[in-house]
Amino acid sequence: MKLGGTVRICAPHTLSSPVRHALDMLIRDMNTVLGHEPLTGNDPGAADIIIRYAEEEDNCEARPEAFVLRFRADGNRVWLTVAASDDLGLVYGILHISRAYLGIQPFWFWADQTVPARSFVEVPCEDYEAPAPKVRFRGWFVNDEVCLIGWKEPYPPSREVWLPVFEALLRSGGNMVIPGTDLPKTGVHLALAAEMGLWITHHHAEPLGAEMFLRAYPGKRASYKDEPELFERLWREAIEKQRYHKVLWVLSFRGQGDKPFWENDPSFDTPEKRGAMISRVIRRQYDMIAEKVEKPVCCVALYGEISELYKGGHIDLPPDVIQIWADNGYGKMVSRRHGNLNLRIPALPDNRVSGKHGIYYHVTFHDLQASNHLTMFQGPAGFLRQELQSAFDAGATEYLLVNSGNIRPHVYTLDLVQTMWNEGGLDPDKHLRQFVESYYGGHHEEIAELYRSYADASIPYGPHTDDLAGEEFYHHPARRIIGHWLQGKMGSPDEGLFWATGKLPFLEQVRWFEERCAAGQKAWADWLTHCEKLMDRLAEDDKRRVADHLRFHGVLHQSGAEGFMWLCRSFAAYCGQLYPQAFVLASQSMWAYSRGLQALRDAEHGKWERFYSADWLTNIESTVSNVDTLRRFLRMHGDSPDFFLWYKEYLMPETEKYIYLENTHRNPLSDDELAARLKDCFKSG
Repeated sequence: MKLGGTVRICAPHTLSSPVRHALDMLIRDMNTVLGHEPLTGNDPGAADIIIRYAEEEDNCEARPEAFVLRFRADGNRVWLTVAASDDLGLVYGILHISRAYLGIQPFWFWADQTVPARSFVEVPCEDYEAPAPKVRFRGWFVNDEVCLIGWKEPYPPSREVWLPVFEALLRSGGNMVIPGTDLPKTGVHLALAAEMGLWITHHHAEPLGAEMFLRAYPGKRASYKDEPELFERLWREAIEKQRYHKVLWVLSFRGQGDKPFWENDPSFDTPEKRGAMISRVIRRQYDMIAEKVEKPVCCVALYGEISELYKGGHIDLPPDVIQIWADNGYGKMVSRRHGNLNLRIPALPDNRVSGKHGIYYHVTFHDLQASNHLTMFQGPAGFLRQELQSAFDAGATEYLLVNSGNIRPHVYTLDLVQTMWNEGGLDPDKHLRQFVESYYGGHHEEIAELYRSYADASIPYGPHTDDLAGEEFYHHPARRIIGHWLQGKMGSPDEGLFWATGKLPFLEQVRWFEERCAAGQKAWADWLTHCEKLMDRLAEDDKRRVADHLRFHGVLHQSGAEGFMWLCRSFAAYCGQLYPQAFVLASQSMWAYSRGLQALRDAEHGKWERFYSADWLTNIESTVSNVDTLRRFLRMHGDSPDFFLWYKEYLMPETEKYIYLENTHRNPLSDDELAARLKDCFKSG
């Protein structure tokens, strides 16, 4: 069968909004590839493609979201029928045409896929029955989405921002979403997600999708023990608002600001008391939903401290809820680190735990410690595959929610996970080869090797396989060290760094980071050298993609590791009272960190203008500013008050030092110029 020219599509007489969105995507894709916009109508006798709900003759599996493709011929006419059991089945069937026959990949928008124009496409007339995905409910938590927030002017983000997010999720076979983190309820995100056919689910810190207690009742004490009626009023309002939508109701009870509730109510001072309160709240939420919603689907997020309490036998759950287990933010299915406490309790069901199970999994994370927010997941693909496979083997196949962050920096790992949730497994090398061939025009093996070796350059900071540094490792600890230093607390360790260094004196803590960053910046520099050598040989489109999806990440790592290394060395020089040298080293730190800031700007081209403008979490700009403050402080140690003394001591010619007139030297060198010249002086000396 050949599709070319003006393709004729027969669609259902009355289109649901999800099918309408999918049909619009197919029309756009055909226009892009074939150069003609298809004609849509309701006459199946003249159509090349017929889209309809399944009939008995289609032999379409009677499961949610099932679809089939059937080819039929009558004389010289050949046509394709897409039949499905429900709206989402039709959506997936329509998008299957785009991917299988037109070559439009799930992340075409986010990876800037080059789509070649063709006069026609040949479609093999082979019937197709969509296999059941491995996971029933599968989707994204669009979390810590500051890049999406800052990308365009309106707040909360508009349809323009959310449409490509939800489209990529649907093209990946996803069917559920948490669209953003604590966004105003007036935003379009929830309504648009439902409009496109997605199930809505909730953040574990916002049970039932209800408004946060302290936002609704400022000044009140956020205690369910003291204010049950006020909490339940918010839950009831959330149920009424969502009762007619497709919702995966998340039952949970955490404190305000996504932390254990007992931090605001210290009377709950034992695991038994804490577990009893959480069990009571979850049962009340469950009963309230059952009063209003027929056959609700409910989940319990066994996240953080709730996982630990459940494992300890302190939480009692209703029997039919989906139990959601969570990784530690670094891809390992163990409990997450809380500050310096890292219990690493296994976070998967065992054969003693009955019921339905699923997982919440991070390919990106923000934790003020060592996570990856702007950069790709730092571990190897084989590690991700093994952790997800272990979860599936343990029976966690009912639900897979992936923390997707801001999408664009995480395309490769999101594609890997969607393969897992659809197929139940993968060969990492085969998947990588297919991924690279889908998004890059040439030099496939060399580009694949950059993806493959990315994890090898990551800095190991602990004894576990998942203890690999994301880019936040170079920023949050660095700013802590600067603050501790400038506040004059150097005589005692910074307890906020014990999670990494252990209980060491402050000087040893700084040295610990210096050693790891010195090795890390070298490894990342070597990786970048390979990347940039390859870029010189690439066609322009591939060169841009490699710059955005590979080199960008390497620069953030290398510049961050180098900046942190120079910062630590500046502290050592300061401790030795080598103040001009400390000033130069701090300047080198700032210059290195500034390269990371420039990488953000370089990635903001075309439709991506402003994309990283709201880097408020890793916050490279804040790190640059902090180091600049530090070097100003250091310049006061010997160059103040005239800021001419170091120039005179180290840079002024000997013939001038003793005869210059004070009133002819009134323009001190800037910090950058003085640091650059002193650097050369100390190097030559």
